[in-house]
This record gives sequence, structure tokens and C-alpha cells, in this order.
Amino acid sequence: MIRALHYSGKTVQNSQLHLGVFLDGKCGGAMQFGPSLDKRKMLGLVRGTRWNEFIELNRMAFADWLPRNSESRALGFAFRWIRKQYPHLKWVVSFADGTQCGDGTIYRASGFVLTGINKSFNLVRLPSGEVIHKMTLESNPLQKRAELNGRSYYDITGGKYNLNSYVNAVGGVIAPGFQLRYVLFLDAKYRDRLTVPVLPFSEIDRRGAGMYKGVRRVQSVESDTATIQVEEGGANPT
Repeated sequence: MIRALHYSGKTVQNSQLHLGVFLDGKCGGAMQFGPSLDKRKMLGLVRGTRWNEFIELNRMAFADWLPRNSESRALGFAFRWIRKQYPHLKWVVSFADGTQCGDGTIYRASGFVLTGINKSFNLVRLPSGEVIHKMTLESNPLQKRAELNGRSYYDITGGKYNLNSYVNAVGGVIAPGFQLRYVLFLDAKYRDRLTVPVLPFSEIDRRGAGMYKGVRRVQSVESDTATIQVEEGGANPT
């Protein structure tokens, strides 16, 4: 379902929890949850978080034929279920791809708080049209992705993991844009442990990071989501 419906066409290989979304017995979407690729960087977001106390919403993709608001309804159910089945999980992190997809409209409407807006120069668009992330290359440096005479990322960069060297070697381009980080608290008490500022949603427009369905957003995010961020609710990436 993820390969068929997600804009990237890719699954997250280390995901651990997979939930399908069904209507009248037909599967119309799926959600993947699992550890962040670099959990050490994420741990510091919420003070005192243990190694197994947070999870990342890695992928979510729904078919167009599902009813309106299916994402929010499904995620609301998912997080209520996760609270019951995995009470050790205290919060969820997810990222909106403001380079290829969107700035997180459904996150904002579903109870996430916005905790980061960063310019992204980590996506490489290859001549074939495939888009690959820097972290994928660095976590699998010997893998022959977008082969150039059989050489790997490690071969091309001489083990220095220089993305620009790789881009030049394969004839690709850096896809500029933004990455937006959102956090949802399964345990409301952990909200006070957040170590980074909560950003107002209006900051997305101010930084020029707005995007919807792969197109730069021209209307204000304040026109479709509340500026007051609630602490609990569903969750959903775009």
C-alpha cells in the first residue's frame, strides 16, 4: 500500500508497527511506525526520554477514494490504540517533506506541535527522476544506488561521505526545500519536558516553507488550521 500510494514510492525498512485502514472490507491506506533513523538526535527533544519511550510516524498514505477526514479519524484511532497497547510510549515525532510533498496540514489539524523548520539540502534528484536522501546513502554506503560504473556512494566519495561529490558523479541535482518537524504527546505530562520552542504555525509562511501537494503554498496556513496548538489529538503527515 505504501509503495503504491505514497509519493516517494518507498517504504521505511526498519519500521516495526504497521496499521491498515479499511472501508467496507477494502484496504485504502496504511501507516508505518518505527524508530527514527538516528534515535540519539531525537532523544534530546524531550528531556528524560528513555530509548524506548518514543516512536516515529515514518510513512502514511491513503487512497483518494477514502472519505474526507479519513486521515485524522484513522490517526486518532491509531494513537488511542497505541496508548493502550504500548503504554511505555510517551510521544511521537514525524516530519513533513516541504521539498516534495507538503508542510503538514493534517499534522496541524490533528494535535501535533510544530518544533522545527529547517532548510533541506539532503535530497538528491537523480537523472532517472528517483529522489534519494543523504541519510539513505550514508547508512548504506556500499549499496549501489544510482550506479555509476558499478561504484557505490562509498567509492564515489572516497569514504568521506561528501554529498556534492556524489551529486556531481551521478549527474544529479540537490532538491532544495524545507523539512518540518512535528511532535505529538501520547502522555500529556511529557509536554512540559520539551527542550525546544513550540513554533507558531504562522512561522511556516514567514519562512517561505509553505507547500501543499508538491506545490509552494500561496495562501496562509492560518486560513486552514488553528494557530493555537492543542496538546492531544490525532496525527497525520501529508
